Amino acid sequence: MKSNTIKGYFFALIATLAFSNVYIFSKAALNEIPLAQFGSLWYLVVAFSCFVFALFNKKLTQVAHLSRKQAFTLLTLGLLEIATTTLFFLSIHIIPDPSVTSFLGNLYPVMVMLGGIFILHERFGPIEILGGFLALAGAFVISYSGGTTLETIFIKGTGVVFFNAIFATITTLVVKVHVQKLSPELLNLNRSIWLLAFSVIMFFVMGESTVFSATAVKNTMIGAVLEFTAILTVYYSFRYIEASRSSIVQSTKGVCVLLGAFLFFGTLPLRHQLIGGFITVLGVLIMAMAQAGVFKRRK
Repeated sequence: MKSNTIKGYFFALIATLAFSNVYIFSKAALNEIPLAQFGSLWYLVVAFSCFVFALFNKKLTQVAHLSRKQAFTLLTLGLLEIATTTLFFLSIHIIPDPSVTSFLGNLYPVMVMLGGIFILHERFGPIEILGGFLALAGAFVISYSGGTTLETIFIKGTGVVFFNAIFATITTLVVKVHVQKLSPELLNLNRSIWLLAFSVIMFFVMGESTVFSATAVKNTMIGAVLEFTAILTVYYSFRYIEASRSSIVQSTKGVCVLLGAFLFFGTLPLRHQLIGGFITVLGVLIMAMAQAGVFKRRK
């Protein structure tokens, strides 16, 4: 295995472990403080981390050389990230078990596949489509609450995860189509600044308290550093290996969150949610392996 390939898988592994713990620490913090208060502190830490890292790597000079199209793309991505990330943390706040939220988050790669087919006219083979079907089926099993009406058939928070997946997909498609020659450091910094600005505005609009408990501050700061690490290492993994190969590693995120939630909160999903969760992981894993050409090589 080439050294660059090893680097790519290493960054993907770090991203998976870091992002898995984002679910845990953000859930712990959101159990104590409101979303606007949480977001203000969280993205203050993330933005500061991004700024220091970009300054250290001398990537801030790119700002002076941005084209008008690149600046507009960064603006668009910032607005999309506000919607995506707000829905993400809202789903973590609403759904009691963060592992359930993580498993439902596997709707995202399915949405990306559908967006690639209908918007970017990408071609996907039958194995990838099978994986997408499994991921959707697993998500339905997870979210099923036993009700018989439209209002009661799914658990609370399912709709939030669904819309989060839609906005995350739109963000990904914008990146695929428009973003060129923008460093991971700059993309991460742009994202964090927009989210910090939005959080601060909502903090004052909602009239939140400036008092933070010690445990809330600790969990928020640890989670924020982990998010900074996760987003940055995902971008870096794409430098060395294809996004599909990175997704193979990241598809195990739900299992990591499951273990972390059990150790941190002592919670486990219901039996049908656990089965559905593993079905979604299997589906995403099949999709990622098919995109990486694993099945073709074996054939």
